[in-house]
Amino acid sequence: MCGRFTITDPLDAIMDRYYAFIADGFDYKPNYNAAPMQYIPTIIGSKDGNRLGSLRWGLVPVWAKDDKIGNKLINARAETLAEKPAFKRLISSKRCIIPTNGFYEWKKEGSAKQPMRILMKDDRLFSLAGLYDTWTDPDGNKLSTCTIITTEPNSLMEDIHNRMPVILRPEDEAEWLGKDNDDVQSLLGLLKPYEASAMRAYEVPKEVGNVRNNNEDLLKSIL
Repeated sequence: MCGRFTITDPLDAIMDRYYAFIADGFDYKPNYNAAPMQYIPTIIGSKDGNRLGSLRWGLVPVWAKDDKIGNKLINARAETLAEKPAFKRLISSKRCIIPTNGFYEWKKEGSAKQPMRILMKDDRLFSLAGLYDTWTDPDGNKLSTCTIITTEPNSLMEDIHNRMPVILRPEDEAEWLGKDNDDVQSLLGLLKPYEASAMRAYEVPKEVGNVRNNNEDLLKSIL
């Protein structure tokens, strides 16, 4: 699964990376410990270009009775997207990118777990594939939420965890965000493990396990 990540680049760098404009009301600040049920930066394709805004992490399908289901839908397995009621109708029309410069995963070491940060070797921003939906509560208030898609681990990740988030190759991002693209089979073909040779991982402080901790010290290698 993918349950924590970082997005600490300057806002201008994110906008330039995705050729994005800012959605109304979007307020950005670096996040060293992004967690489920928080509002996280997301990129959505629109007729006017790529829009940078925020969605609450933890998908609440349009048909949900209440928003509590979001706690259970922080991730979506790529292998079963086309089968699950919460996700299958979103593939063709409600796709997003979650920009990040690293994510956390916990590696089992005997009876203990060591948090690891996984990122690109060149420290660049990269794109997690996601889906989003908008739910309306009984009072008519709208809530827009998202989920991060996961896949099988690559050779770097398999020593850490049995899943990893889908990282889109830069050349595939436009296809994923394309508003008029509804070729489900082609889109599903993008959801595969990223090249391990481009990535690295290192041990970080165990304080990252507490979502209340959110500072740059969490990024420091403990070795």
